[in-house]
Amino acid sequence: MVFSSMTFVPLFLPLVLLLYYVTKRTGIRNGILLAFSLVFYAWGEPKWIFVILLTVTVNFFCGLLIDRSPSKLLRTLSLLLGVSLSLAFLIYFKYFGFFTDIVTGLIGIENPFTKPVLPIGISFYTFQVLTYTVDVYRGKVPVQKNYAKLLLYVNFFPQLIAGPIVNYTDIAHQLDKRNENLDDIYHGFIRFFIGFAKKVLLANSCGIITDKLAAGDTLSFAGSWLMAIAYAFQIYFDFSGYSDMAIGMGRMFGFHFFENFNYPYVSKSVTEFWRRWHISLGTFFRDYVYIPLGGNRVSAAKNIRNIMIVWLLTGFWHGASWNFIVWGVYYGALLLAEKFLLRDIKKKLPSFVNIAVTLVLVLIGWVFFYYESLGAGLSHLGVMFGLSGASLTDPVTIYYFKHYLVFLAAAALACLPWKVWLQKLPGYDRLAAAGYWLKPLAATLLFLGSMAMIVTQSYNPFLYFRF
Repeated sequence: MVFSSMTFVPLFLPLVLLLYYVTKRTGIRNGILLAFSLVFYAWGEPKWIFVILLTVTVNFFCGLLIDRSPSKLLRTLSLLLGVSLSLAFLIYFKYFGFFTDIVTGLIGIENPFTKPVLPIGISFYTFQVLTYTVDVYRGKVPVQKNYAKLLLYVNFFPQLIAGPIVNYTDIAHQLDKRNENLDDIYHGFIRFFIGFAKKVLLANSCGIITDKLAAGDTLSFAGSWLMAIAYAFQIYFDFSGYSDMAIGMGRMFGFHFFENFNYPYVSKSVTEFWRRWHISLGTFFRDYVYIPLGGNRVSAAKNIRNIMIVWLLTGFWHGASWNFIVWGVYYGALLLAEKFLLRDIKKKLPSFVNIAVTLVLVLIGWVFFYYESLGAGLSHLGVMFGLSGASLTDPVTIYYFKHYLVFLAAAALACLPWKVWLQKLPGYDRLAAAGYWLKPLAATLLFLGSMAMIVTQSYNPFLYFRF
């Protein structure tokens, strides 16, 4: 079940909200959320719910052992058991086919193994449960002695399939006590409506452009750039839209999640881009990989090693194929270049130049990200930079540019931090007061328009199901 569906919006969400608010006790409310979360996940793939249940069960008992074990050895073994099992599921389902392809290719035989079907959301919920076990071991958070609460944390439906990745330390107290109020409900619905519109109106429209141009026999120079730009919009509004919906729904139930995106396409550097894009993933790798390796408090050589390890893992986390590994190495190299070679040069350049250069570098990265074949990605880049002798433009590119120009313009405008800019204007307080009443009206109209588009169109993919 996905958020932008006719099953979820008019049926599932209203029902869970109704049942949630007819009772006042936190324990019963948690039980309602847990029951609906299990139904939500089992709706499409009931056979894989055992993976979540087993992962949570093992880590629950490992947490108890860590808390009660008198010796450091037993505590460490308990940690390793929980982490190993969680990662074993992820490695098997996500990477078994990739590794067996490499091995059988090296020995010159056909791969006899069937590639496992990837359970939805496994990359996200695996990282979440790891934050619990590791932080209990570190002593950063008390052990959770209520199994249902830990299962709700891992399986909570708003952020189950696409994040944001919520650290247990950030939500543990909210599992015990929440202060649901009208302000949370008000802002939660607005955030959900805005995220829904970003996904349906912008991401889906840009996705049509991407798919149509990719399906053609050849790409023109203009088509290669239009496709890259449309895909950049699609993946941003698809994923940030889902994050907005997750944050909004969490707030409807009294949970407060951290932001996952912060207008990444206005970044003046690649380093800044990754502080603004998929913030929860970057935070996870910083806290649980980069800093434990020594972070930047080591020699330059080890710091380079740490950064490349993080970005190899970041690329590989997104998918088991060489294009994601190249994508990770590409960004690792750019970050190293900015840190050790280009820092002084970038300070001397105007902001708009740094933003433009960063956008081009990000578009190149999205080309690697889009194609399953590394060769296809390099071919696309060759067309983008005039190395293939492709035609300047073509009728298909012109048609889709004209037909979706309004959506492309709206997507470009929606990438800009208007609120941040408006806050700097005199009289912003009066504007904000008026916006308190206008904002829900605009959000509702966007939501209704999005619902109309879902009813009339069958195109409604979700990119992050791949991960």
